[in-house]
Amino acid sequence: MIAPTIRADSLRVGQAIPPLERTVSLVRMIAYAGATWDWHRLHYDPGYTAARNLPGPIADGQMFGAVLAEALLDWLGPRAFIRKLSFRLRGMVFPDDTVRCEGEVTAIDAEKDRTHLGGQLTCTLPRASRRLQKYATAAPLALSRN
Repeated sequence: MIAPTIRADSLRVGQAIPPLERTVSLVRMIAYAGATWDWHRLHYDPGYTAARNLPGPIADGQMFGAVLAEALLDWLGPRAFIRKLSFRLRGMVFPDDTVRCEGEVTAIDAEKDRTHLGGQLTCTLPRASRRLQKYATAAPLALSRN
């Protein structure tokens, strides 16, 4: 079921963006590689990564842009549109790691038929207490007032 769109007038600066957790399985990593045509062995081949002294394949960094977008659109609903999303990776994610994305609204700018909001999201690896991304800015977002 698709969540209804949040009304723009219900948003507040400082409002929490609900957390989203995803476990990154090797199957998910291979599916993402297929969807993006990124077949570098670093993202799916345990033998290849073991030969390079890594504990396993490394999740493609762009996968976390998709997870951040999922967190925002799950919260804001189907009428929201992400106009800009930038992020910086701070670590590696391996199969079976769980990432947690959470954040808050940092700015709101209302226009005639839409509202732009700024936000800051952070993805962490709670189990390992390692920061995956120091920050990921998701601003501005356009949200219908309907």
